[in-house]
Amino acid sequence: MATKALFNSVVNWFILQRIDQIEHFKKYPTETQEGLLFSQLFHAEETEYGQKYGFSSISNYKDFQKKVPIVCYEDFEPYIEKARQGKKDVFWPGLIRQFAKSSGTTNAKSKYIPITDESLEDCHYKAGKDMVAIYVNNHPESELFQHKNLRLGGSAEMYQDFNTKFGDLSAILIDNLPFWVEIINTPSKKTSLMSEWETKMKAIIGEVKYEDVGSLTGVPSWMMVLLQRTLHETGKESIGELWPNLEVFFHGGISFKPYKNQYKDIIGKKIRYYEIYNASEGFFAIQDQKDSDEMLLMLDYGIFYEFIPMDQYYAGVREAIPISEVELNKNYAVVITTNGGLWRYLIGDTVKFTSIAPYRIKISGRTKHYINAFGEELMIDNVETALKMVCEQLDVSISDYTGAPVFMTNNNKGCHEWIFEFTKKPNCIDEFTEVFDKSLKSLNSDYEAKRYNDITLRKPIVHSAKSNLFYEWMASRGKLGGQNKVPRLSNDREYIEPLLKLNNN
Repeated sequence: MATKALFNSVVNWFILQRIDQIEHFKKYPTETQEGLLFSQLFHAEETEYGQKYGFSSISNYKDFQKKVPIVCYEDFEPYIEKARQGKKDVFWPGLIRQFAKSSGTTNAKSKYIPITDESLEDCHYKAGKDMVAIYVNNHPESELFQHKNLRLGGSAEMYQDFNTKFGDLSAILIDNLPFWVEIINTPSKKTSLMSEWETKMKAIIGEVKYEDVGSLTGVPSWMMVLLQRTLHETGKESIGELWPNLEVFFHGGISFKPYKNQYKDIIGKKIRYYEIYNASEGFFAIQDQKDSDEMLLMLDYGIFYEFIPMDQYYAGVREAIPISEVELNKNYAVVITTNGGLWRYLIGDTVKFTSIAPYRIKISGRTKHYINAFGEELMIDNVETALKMVCEQLDVSISDYTGAPVFMTNNNKGCHEWIFEFTKKPNCIDEFTEVFDKSLKSLNSDYEAKRYNDITLRKPIVHSAKSNLFYEWMASRGKLGGQNKVPRLSNDREYIEPLLKLNNN
C-alpha cells in the first residue's frame, strides 16, 4: 500500500507540473513557437544544411521564410541519405542513428524519417506522458494506473543499414522504452517485436485475453481486427465482459467517425475515446477536452508550425504563414520544422483550426488525398462527416471505403465512384447513394454546384464490397498493421481499380 501511495503521489505531482506547462504555452503560443524556432536554428547553424541556408544570419521569421525553402520528402531525401550513411552534422548536430521507415499511402517508395535523441525524448515520449496526464487531469477518478494498457503497433523489427538502424516507428519507440513502462503495457515486448502480422495477432491474443486491460492505444481499424478476433477466441459476448475495467481508447492514425458505432457495439459498455495526432515525423496534437472531436496543438514538443492555405496549395503556391495568422475553419497544409532535423517540411496532412485561443485543430485530410477532378475540392473531412450522417440516418455501419473520380468522356459526364465495405448493410444501396450524395451537397458548396442539375457531375456510383475486401487488398500489398491505412480518397484511379477487380473475382 505504501508503494502504491508513493507511486500515485509522484504521478499526481508530474501531472500538475505538466498541466501548468501546457497552460503556459496555451497562454503564450506565439512566444513559445518563436523561442523554439530560434533555439533550433542556433542549435543547427553549424550543420551542412544550416550553413547552406545561413541559419546564423536569420534574425526574425521573415528571414526564415525567405532563406529556408519549403520541401517535401523528395527534396530533402539527398540530405537524409547522407545522414543514413553515417555522415555527421548534415541537418542536425551529430550522428543520427535511427530512422523511421514509412512508405505512406501515396508512394510505394520507402521514406526514412530521422529520429534524433531530442525528437524521441522531447516529442514522442513526452507526448505519451502528456496523453495520460491530460486524461487523468480530466478524469481524476480514473483507475488507469491500476490496469494494463493494450498497445497495438506495426512491425517492430529493426534493421541495420550503413551505420544506422531503421524500422517502423513502433520498433524505435519500443526499442528505447524504459523498463518501467513495459510493466504497465501488454502484450510483452517479445510479442510486440514480432514482425509477421498473422503470427503476431495470434500471439497478442494469447497474452492479452488473460490480462486486466484498462486502456487501449492504437489505430482504430487494426484495433478493431484485434478485438474481433479476441472475442472469437474467448467466446465472450463483448470486450466489456472480457475486460470490465476498460475505460478509455486512445486512438489516432485515421478518422474515428466510421468506427464509432462498431466500437460501441463490440465493447458493450460506455468508455471514453481520446484522439491523438502522431506520425513518424512527430507527435502533433492531443484531445484535451472531454467528449470532444478537437485536438490541442502541442506547441512545446520541438516542432515549429507553419501553414499553407489549401486554395493556394491547389494553385501551386508554396507560401506558408505562422500560427499567429491562421483563420478558423479554413483548410491548411501543414509545414513543420522539428527537433528531428526536418526544416520547413510538408508532412502531407491538412488541418482546420476550430479554435485559436487556444489553438485546437481537426485533421481534414491529406494534400494528396482529395478529389478535385472537376473543381469540387472534396476533402476527407467532408466525406467522413457525410458518412456519419448517412450511418445515423439509415442505421448502417462502414468498416472501410475508398473513392475516386470517373473522368469525363465524349458521351458521359464525370462522377465519383465509391467502394464501401459495410459491417451493417443498408436495406437499399440506391437509398444509401441518394442520402450520401445529399449529405455531401450540404457540406461542400463546390460539390453541390458541380452536382446542380447534373451539369458537371452526375450521381455517384456506389459499390458494396465483399467481406474482408480491404483487408485482403492491404495484405496483398504487405501493409497490415501499424500506421498503414487505406487511402480514402484519390484524385486518380490508382487504388480503386485494383479494389474493383478484387471485388469482382
